[in-house]
Amino acid sequence: MKLKAWLVVILIAGIAQAELIRKPIEYKEGKTVLAGYLVYDDAVQGKRPGVIVVHDWMGPSAFTRDRAEQLAKMGYIALAADIYGKGASPKDADGAKQLVGLYKNNRPLMRARARAALDTLLKQPQTDPARVAAIGYCFGGTAVLELARSGAPLAGAVTFHGGLDTPTPQDAKNIKAKILALHGADDPFVMPAQVAAFEKEMTDAGVDWQLIKYSGAVHAFAVPTAGNDNSKGAAYNERAARRAWQAMKDFFAEIFG
Repeated sequence: MKLKAWLVVILIAGIAQAELIRKPIEYKEGKTVLAGYLVYDDAVQGKRPGVIVVHDWMGPSAFTRDRAEQLAKMGYIALAADIYGKGASPKDADGAKQLVGLYKNNRPLMRARARAALDTLLKQPQTDPARVAAIGYCFGGTAVLELARSGAPLAGAVTFHGGLDTPTPQDAKNIKAKILALHGADDPFVMPAQVAAFEKEMTDAGVDWQLIKYSGAVHAFAVPTAGNDNSKGAAYNERAARRAWQAMKDFFAEIFG
């Protein structure tokens, strides 16, 4: 019993030493202030891989902060990014549509906002600059693909049910990252023609890419607050979400070593 008690004490002490450091962090793109959320485990020694997490059309949220914390528990340093700007998140779906339209019609601005987050992560003393990736959800998936197309120094980019289109497919030749696209097979907002164009774009540019389709999944399948009614075009799918997260983990194990 004494040995068991001593092992419990050691275990508890080890857990106590590990603590997630959570930091609201402001950074800029031009004159625009962006409000990010940085998180890492201070029990991890030295530099570690970094991941930026880009939000969906409603802006930074508890969901993206939670994804960043999950990544930190896996040993990464993560930054939940802000594309819209401090205090600029939409209040409703109509406002979100306007913002998404603004950035979809201004891909250089989308890229610049995503790059500002990447540069902020790269500046952190805990970040290994040779091992950095980006993930994004819905609108954020589009943003991380555009960041990769800009030639940003990423080891990998992962899009969860993101838009795959771009007005400049020729920019795929700039991609340095390996690409993982996680897609709902029944997503009505990312049509088969868009998927086919993405596949051709990546192949023509010689990119190392993967596309995984999840049956029965529509848009926003990884977001628990999306509801469960597929007929609305966006709905949570626990099975697809779980499989997609595991696919991302396997992808990171490959690209980060």
